[in-house]
Amino acid sequence: MPYTKKFIIDFDSTFTQVEALDILGEISLKNDPDQDSKLQAIKDITDKGMEGTITFRESLEQRLTILQANRDQISELIERLKLKVSKSFERNKEWLKDNGKDVYIISNGFKDFIIPIVSQYGIQKENVFANDFVYDENGKIIDFNRDNPLSKNNGKSETLRNVNLEGEIFVIGDGYTDYEIKASGLANKFYAFTENVHRPRVTSQADHIAPSFDEILYINKLNTKFSYPKSRIKVLLLENVHPIGVELLKEEGYQVEVATGAMSEEELCEKIKNVSILGIRSKTNVTKKVLDNANRLLAVGAFCIGTNQIDLEECQRKGIAVFNAPFSNTRSVVEMAIAEIIFLMRRFQDKSVGMHEGKWDKSATGSFEIRGKKLGIVGYGNIGAQLSVLAENLGMNVFYYDVIEKLALGNATKLNSLEELLSSCDVVSLHVDGRKDNKCLIDREKINQMKPGAILVNLSRGHVVDIPALRDAILSGHLAGCAVDVFPEEPKNNKEPFESELKGLPNTILTPHIGGSTLEAQENIARFVPGKIMEYINTGNTYNSVNFPNIQLPFLKDAHRLIHIHHNEPGVLAKINQVLASYNINIVGQYLKTNEKIGYVITDIDKVYETDAIEALKNIPGTIRFRTLY
Repeated sequence: MPYTKKFIIDFDSTFTQVEALDILGEISLKNDPDQDSKLQAIKDITDKGMEGTITFRESLEQRLTILQANRDQISELIERLKLKVSKSFERNKEWLKDNGKDVYIISNGFKDFIIPIVSQYGIQKENVFANDFVYDENGKIIDFNRDNPLSKNNGKSETLRNVNLEGEIFVIGDGYTDYEIKASGLANKFYAFTENVHRPRVTSQADHIAPSFDEILYINKLNTKFSYPKSRIKVLLLENVHPIGVELLKEEGYQVEVATGAMSEEELCEKIKNVSILGIRSKTNVTKKVLDNANRLLAVGAFCIGTNQIDLEECQRKGIAVFNAPFSNTRSVVEMAIAEIIFLMRRFQDKSVGMHEGKWDKSATGSFEIRGKKLGIVGYGNIGAQLSVLAENLGMNVFYYDVIEKLALGNATKLNSLEELLSSCDVVSLHVDGRKDNKCLIDREKINQMKPGAILVNLSRGHVVDIPALRDAILSGHLAGCAVDVFPEEPKNNKEPFESELKGLPNTILTPHIGGSTLEAQENIARFVPGKIMEYINTGNTYNSVNFPNIQLPFLKDAHRLIHIHHNEPGVLAKINQVLASYNINIVGQYLKTNEKIGYVITDIDKVYETDAIEALKNIPGTIRFRTLY
């Protein structure tokens, strides 16, 4: 049966992300002193023509007059446009090449730059209908072919009528001239393409609003490369995630919604319905109740180090992968620890407060260098280890304690007990994780074991230190000072008041959970976490997931990838392979990894398979979640 669906695609702001004449203006007006105002005029004229408020011919005449371009500049324009092809068309390049005979470009742009671009995507030269530049003997653009119907209003409809295509005709574009094709009765459907530009007057006339080409292929059951259009994947980002993270996820083609603050459990239960990716920081709690309402959630991204605010076990039970940023803000936290150690040893905090109150207290009493002092690091992970190196470079003698065997860096000395560290060190810095076992790790008994006159720094988790006991130790003089960045209870946003028993204590630095809050750290996190989530969604890669077995997968090529998440029980892999064998499906590659709770099986198979086989795989006992990638 012959393929009967024909796709009519606009070029400017549809096939490419930009209006070509706008870019040509940037080239031709590069040395013009009035470049900015002329470029803005071109954009304004373009919009008026697209919205239908002036005739297209008027729009074209006015823009060419401003441009004053020539033939040589078209070559540079083509090279720029090659880099500006819309991402969803780039993603579906293989489909376009396979179906190029049924894809037509009908554009009010110009063949001179359109054909070199679209021909790389398998679209035939004879399938491109567009305007023609008219050049003088010196190659200057002086006009356009006024006999070409595409230089006039309703030119697209007239052109398509002359082409006389058979079959279902689908028009894809962002302008009113694209809608006019459908309005003329020459097309079955008009898809308003909004990946690059959203024009309300155009979308209001559409049969379907398409945020990407993936969406159009999906609803027509033609997508052979992607399992699911990215524009249908909803992302919810809370707590002021850095704009780079937001932009990366939008560039991937996802629907992204941003909220500035944290959400309560009830708010999140309502908001998370139909969300596929959730991004949070430290103040949003992802509880079992929230997860019970997350009927489409695939992944959670913690744009921070800690994940104790997420019910990791429940995520695991539901087949939801969780990713964090274990290294991205390490340097920021370490620099803050070093700064606070120096401030406390020199009593800068009290001196500064006194100066603001008009007190001149020039004295060396209780003020010490950090060189030669003993630093005790509790928790020798990424942050603790880097603190160890920097502190040693400043002349401190470094000791550490960790419940897990860790290799010492530099000249650091591992101690066998927490008690030994507390009783011998001048400064104790806490860098443990948020597990429940660490609650009140430094309790009243432990604080009493600390060396008299010592200093305590907590940049880890709020529940690690017994706050009333710390307060008493500062007031009694047993400890010379402390710095605390994290608290058992913290305000949900900047408008809520902060309350703590530590307020007003001498030589006490209190900061609002900003250990990792530098622009560099937030940018690193904003790049790292979305990258891991996108790898998981696109390839099934779980490397760096905190609750899934970690698998680093090869790139998927010429195959389908079947992702099977199941309870870790015997025989599941055998059952998967039995199903595949019973349907004569050839395995190209297979990867299995488990942890104590779940198994994660990735199977790459030949492209041809029966849909019944997928249903059989989904129904294997113990299955938590099944996905197909291709």
